Amino acid sequence: MLGMGSALETLCGQAVGAGQLDMLGIYMQRSWVILLTTALILSLLYVFAEPLLKLIGQTESISEAAGVFAIWMIPQLFAYAMNFPIAKFLQSQSKIMVMAVIAAVALVLHTFFSWLLMLKLGWGLVGAAVVLNSSWWFIILAQLFYIFSGTCGRAWSGFSWKAFHNLWGFVRLSLASAVMLCLEVWYFMALILFAGYLKNAEVSVDALSICMNILGWTIMVALGMNAAISVRVSNELGASHPRTARFSLVVAVATSFLIGILISLVLIITRNIYPSLFSSDTSVEALVKELTIILVLCIIIDNVQPVLSGVAIGAGWQAVVAYVNIACYYLFGVPLGLILGYKLNMGVKGIWYGMMTGTIVQTCVLFIIIYRTNWNKEASIAEDRIRKWGGPTAHGDNDVEKTAET
Repeated sequence: MLGMGSALETLCGQAVGAGQLDMLGIYMQRSWVILLTTALILSLLYVFAEPLLKLIGQTESISEAAGVFAIWMIPQLFAYAMNFPIAKFLQSQSKIMVMAVIAAVALVLHTFFSWLLMLKLGWGLVGAAVVLNSSWWFIILAQLFYIFSGTCGRAWSGFSWKAFHNLWGFVRLSLASAVMLCLEVWYFMALILFAGYLKNAEVSVDALSICMNILGWTIMVALGMNAAISVRVSNELGASHPRTARFSLVVAVATSFLIGILISLVLIITRNIYPSLFSSDTSVEALVKELTIILVLCIIIDNVQPVLSGVAIGAGWQAVVAYVNIACYYLFGVPLGLILGYKLNMGVKGIWYGMMTGTIVQTCVLFIIIYRTNWNKEASIAEDRIRKWGGPTAHGDNDVEKTAET
């Protein structure tokens, strides 16, 4: 659903660059219609999570715990359907600070109520689900209040029946975006799934979950860069400023890479300390320490890769990147990980090494694609896309730069 929302990132970003602010609200409403319908369909996976996990061979205890948690998490699924389009709508207009303030308030409330329900009142996983649902809906309602209060100007002019026009074309772009992102996210989810089949499954899953949490926290920085470069590239291409789009890419990649190096150094220095913050099991702590070197390599790579994906979203290359992800991740990375992990008995480290190699190959391919890109041509494509979805562009004077560059 985050992937489907990234279709909005392309269209809203390029529309802002072209001066077509009045189309942003229409795009967001179309995305709501599509994502809420998708949430209704996906809720079946939540309802039947327990039997599905048992069907694919997960342990009884893991399947039952996940099944209970999934049922309670259904409200969050519909919250995602509302939130992702809102986020892209606001990001495309560079209204980032209001999102940050709302998220900060939500984080404080989330932390307090997580402690209250999970630890103090002993609600366990159910308490975690209740707090997560409440936090997400708080964010949505606060953002909607901001939008409906008139602070977005022409970008929000109220609800419109135009949201139901040309839905199929919007669905196709949304699905291409979804496939691109799903193949990336599921790739790392599969890593934990494969660990569940190892001999010492609980220790492997615990250790990997700790590493994935740390990786997830560090990737938040890269995802911020992903959103920033996506907005920047889409805005500049929509405004027919290809040179600025290319320069923004270089700055984002260099910055994100340096941040990844800094975070990795912190983890290496504290590798004997940080595992104990997550678990008191000595076997889990020992495995996390062993996995630290792979984790830091992943952090460096995954601090660059989301930036390149952000460029793809900003330029509207979702379908192309989806094919790249299939080849690099699932035809190369997953088989290599399974061979190293199971056939060569390298365990969880082998699985992770193999799958990380797939990420490295995917990043290299994206570098090559971007290096060979004709940015003047991309600006022309963006102009055609804007005409298709919203009408004539409003930046006639910007064609001078495009002509001069050509």
